[in-house]
Amino acid sequence: MRIGFVVLTYNRSDALVALLRSLAPQLSAEDLLVIADDGSRAEHVQALRAGLPVSRVPVWHAWHPDTGFTASKARNLGARVAHEAGADYIVFLDGDCIPGPGFVRAHRALARPGAFVNGSRVLLSPAFTDQVLAGEVDPLALSAGDWLRLRLSGQVNKLGHLLHWPRLPGRVQTRFSWRGIRSCNFGLWWSDLATVNGFDETFAGWGHEDADLVLRLHNQGLLRRNGYLASEVFHLWHREQARDRESVNRLRVENRRREGTRLAAVGLNRPDLLAEAQVTLLQSEGDRCE
Repeated sequence: MRIGFVVLTYNRSDALVALLRSLAPQLSAEDLLVIADDGSRAEHVQALRAGLPVSRVPVWHAWHPDTGFTASKARNLGARVAHEAGADYIVFLDGDCIPGPGFVRAHRALARPGAFVNGSRVLLSPAFTDQVLAGEVDPLALSAGDWLRLRLSGQVNKLGHLLHWPRLPGRVQTRFSWRGIRSCNFGLWWSDLATVNGFDETFAGWGHEDADLVLRLHNQGLLRRNGYLASEVFHLWHREQARDRESVNRLRVENRRREGTRLAAVGLNRPDLLAEAQVTLLQSEGDRCE
């Protein structure tokens, strides 16, 4: 099982570098990492290059031009690059989600044939986010008492990451549910992603392209395994995207639910997916630390 970690980013290099510093030490030598860049400006690309931590794995940067909110396209691009580099399992992360210390281990433990993993997240307040990005606080170094104080003061929304229980019963959902879908922390076999043609790039603007993927995976017969109390990430605060397309996108998912749709209209099998992308190897296998 070679995991390709696909990290979506857009003009937020400070959060991205913080994520990579947490993720890099957890990776196994057989894994690989792809930064799926939705068109970040040159200064953010340069900051990524300057702040990229040395790790055991090859690191790719897959960038395409900024044409608006095209997260589905960036994720498909990152997944294709990861698979062509040898990954047979894909874990999607958003570039503002710092993985907890057991993140990689949890995704390995939760992976099953015929299932995808829907991860969990802990929301950080604006003030706590600023402290983390300024390097004043390392969330991975905090004690249980520190987290309890943060929860009581409203700086985080929950404490589920304090209990690591990958074998917790009751994780499996056999039917589609809107509740708790997290494309910012999501794992599945490449073969299953390819079978449903990946994320659907026809979803415009913010909203529910992740629910659409989950629905189509269920329609294909896959089970959902929820990753709470195992695969938590720390979600750094940011201003919300404009949600003017939310209701339209939700209606599309509901229509597909009734129709039993399995394939993305425009997705992984698009022949020109890599044509306009710039794919760069930032760190090769020869650069691995020991």
